Amino acid sequence: MSKPIVAVVGRPNVGKSTLFNAIAGSNISIVKDTPGVTRDRIYADCTWLNTAFTLIDTGGIEPDSGDVILSQMRSQAQIAIDTADVIIFLTDVRQGLQDADSKVADMLRRSKKPVILAVNKVDSFEKFMPDVYEFYNLGIGDPVPISAASRLGIGDLLEAVAAYFPQHNEEEGEDERPRVAIVGKPNAGKSSIINRLTGEKRVIVSDIAGTTRDAIDTVVRHNKKDYVFIDTAGLRRKSKVKEELERYSIIRTVTAVERADVVIVVIDATEGVTEQDAKIAGIAHDRGKGIIIAVNKWDAVEKDNHTVKEFTEKIRLILSFLPYAEIMFVSAVSGQRLFKMFDMIDMVIENQNLRIATGVLNEILTEAVALQQPPSDRGRRLKIFYMTQVAVKPPTFVLFVNDKELMHYSYTRYIENRIREAFGFRGTSLKFIVRERKEK
Repeated sequence: MSKPIVAVVGRPNVGKSTLFNAIAGSNISIVKDTPGVTRDRIYADCTWLNTAFTLIDTGGIEPDSGDVILSQMRSQAQIAIDTADVIIFLTDVRQGLQDADSKVADMLRRSKKPVILAVNKVDSFEKFMPDVYEFYNLGIGDPVPISAASRLGIGDLLEAVAAYFPQHNEEEGEDERPRVAIVGKPNAGKSSIINRLTGEKRVIVSDIAGTTRDAIDTVVRHNKKDYVFIDTAGLRRKSKVKEELERYSIIRTVTAVERADVVIVVIDATEGVTEQDAKIAGIAHDRGKGIIIAVNKWDAVEKDNHTVKEFTEKIRLILSFLPYAEIMFVSAVSGQRLFKMFDMIDMVIENQNLRIATGVLNEILTEAVALQQPPSDRGRRLKIFYMTQVAVKPPTFVLFVNDKELMHYSYTRYIENRIREAFGFRGTSLKFIVRERKEK
């Protein structure tokens, strides 16, 4: 089951980034007194009472005038409405109720999405509670008094948020259909690929970057099997800025990747691999999803005998953290190699669910250790007692060792390569957990 998405919306300087950091448990966003400085990570994986969720800081408001603030708050609220399961609407008890708050509250109320109203900077409940009551006028439920800076009331806030998380009913059974997210920069051809696969124009396609309005689920039937494609283009065209477009693109990507089994990262062959492609692919990698890199518009590239090899090398260099990802060269316009995607998706899902018996794993481990001695430090050598697989999607292995500090990243990578040589695991990341165990 995918994790619920919680988005934080609010005016500049009400403390969105401080709240984000308080919930995430680390200083991920940059916090300064200057409004509009949130530039950094805009999402974090969080846990509250054993429930995992993804927190999004919608940020992105730079006050020039009241009108600009309101229009940007509306954009922010719209992103939250489109992508989040629960919205935290953050206000400021010291600034009091503002006109912009009321207008955005109207929008949130009409969305029919669950909205939790949080009133920040309540450093003393005795002193500020009379001022908190003013926020009942927004008409979106009981205000929850908090102080993000002092970590006061955060538990009550998260309790109110978690009450709206979908309860997983075991009896309903899981949806077994493969879920495939199509991600990539605006105008790389994500919607065109889905239209070609479905054979009908389900998704609006235009040359203007960011014309897909919402993340749309499309069911595609191939060889008597259903696949659910999640199109993430999801950008509203902004007159302002590449940076803001990029921010919204990343928010949409996070929400779609969260729900997918396999992620297809679409790269524009006419532009080559870019830094933004790396960011988007990194989101899927961090979440341990199966990954296929689809180089689209391949028909528009002049080719010779070396073009595929050179392009592949560039992808492997820039996306060096994805050595396992499968690469396909396709064209949404001509349909070239597009339907081979289904075989690739099936293979990646199979690898994501592959389980290796502990005995077999330890044979490979023994051989790997014999071929390349584990590292040592100050006369103490790493000993790996044994390894076992504990999970799938992604395949996760636990290594029991004498000293975690000695387990260098490069040696973990070496063991990973040996496992891949034996079992392939094409298209999926592998996760390794190192645990310490006393020697007998």
